[in-house]
Amino acid sequence: MVVNDTRVQTTEKNIFRDMEVSFAQFMNDRKWTNQVYRNEERIKCNIAITIDQNPTITSYRATVQIQSARPVYGTNYSTLILNFADRDWEFDYTESQPLNFNENAYNNNITSMLAYYAYIIIGMDADSFEKMGGTPYYERARNILINAQQSNRPGWNQFDSNRNRYWLQENLNNQQLFPVRESIYDYHRTALDNFAKDPEASRKTILEVLNNIKKTKDQLRNPILIISFFDAKGDELVNIFKEGEMQIRREAYNLLIDIQPSRTSKFEQIIKN
Repeated sequence: MVVNDTRVQTTEKNIFRDMEVSFAQFMNDRKWTNQVYRNEERIKCNIAITIDQNPTITSYRATVQIQSARPVYGTNYSTLILNFADRDWEFDYTESQPLNFNENAYNNNITSMLAYYAYIIIGMDADSFEKMGGTPYYERARNILINAQQSNRPGWNQFDSNRNRYWLQENLNNQQLFPVRESIYDYHRTALDNFAKDPEASRKTILEVLNNIKKTKDQLRNPILIISFFDAKGDELVNIFKEGEMQIRREAYNLLIDIQPSRTSKFEQIIKN
């Protein structure tokens, strides 16, 4: 947990260090699931909060980058699962403020936002180990979102933006996007976890994943779940496909620029040599 305060002019910098400690304790010390995890099994995540404005002494507007990763079987490598930018967080905070949270009621915009992303992070991790394994956690995230909508704070409603908390959970709970969630399992459990043993077979599996994602993308209007997938996987996909059989590399390149034309210059590395 990092709170970056360089954009705001204030002499009271201690409050931002207090935020870091308080927010991190809320995320790390709370029991979010009945699943039992050893310390080494805990999900690696990073929440980077950039304070953009400080309109009053206790109110803040911030941009938040949420990232989470999971280990790849048989390697020392961790793969990024979630890489999401939340640009619509407003909250009130005073130093040493207790962070009260009730999953079935709205308390404040700090604990609602942190709890929402806790369940999104756990859900995406679960989806990568078990097909559709994240469903119960996405349902809990949706419950938090519904309760938070009464606050009229930005980010919780469908008309605020097309890339916010509302649309992320909507996509994750939307049956039309279930093929993308199933592809998340195939990508991680079937392909990446077997990559060290059989890289060519893993590349072919990832090609199938990309084909499935393209079919879904062609049916819907550029859903945020697909954008988020490539925000997390763009560099990794280049590294996976810049080696191996040229025919597979060309197929991957053609699919990738079709799905994400804005990343064409990045994906060109796949076919450079």
